[in-house]
Amino acid sequence: MRLEHLFIFFTVMAATWFAATYFWPRMLLSVFKRAIVVKGFGEGPIPVNTLYIQSQALFADPLNMPAGTSRVASAGVNRDTLLTLGWLDLSKGPLVLHVPDMGGRYYSVQFTNPSNNTNFAYVGKRTIGTGAGDFLITGPGWSGDVPGGMGHIASPRRSVLLIGRVLVYDDGDLPAAHRLSTQLRLAPLP
Repeated sequence: MRLEHLFIFFTVMAATWFAATYFWPRMLLSVFKRAIVVKGFGEGPIPVNTLYIQSQALFADPLNMPAGTSRVASAGVNRDTLLTLGWLDLSKGPLVLHVPDMGGRYYSVQFTNPSNNTNFAYVGKRTIGTGAGDFLITGPGWSGDVPGGMGHIASPRRSVLLIGRVLVYDDGDLPAAHRLSTQLRLAPLP
């Protein structure tokens, strides 16, 4: 009997490990997608293929969000970077991300594969510097030419979670950082 109990114990442990490893990232990103696309962050739902720029008021007081809105943006209460969020659907074609000249300021735009919660690309100070640039974001199977002067980000999936961050040096710097955040743009390929 003891050997059978050990077998059952290890079988349950292996199944639990598999379920946690396989399903947890998907469940977590499902919560993120619902928070972004359905609830929004104070100004209502955020349509697919658009960017939400964290407001100065939410950055200054992340714990006092309007009733009925998602609290995902207040998780961890980030006090040094403004957030930009977007849920991208590349099934309708490529998108172009425009990044303004950040003038030496730290920023990053992270591209996450929602099917397994892995980051597949970054645009930011550490990867390309702080100059202005445009980046073509394409889904799997896309064939075409990348317009001259544009970077290319090839997504492994049609859905992409985009998370951008712009450094805020201090409370007095918040308006300048917010101005730069609002210059991050997302548009379909013309």
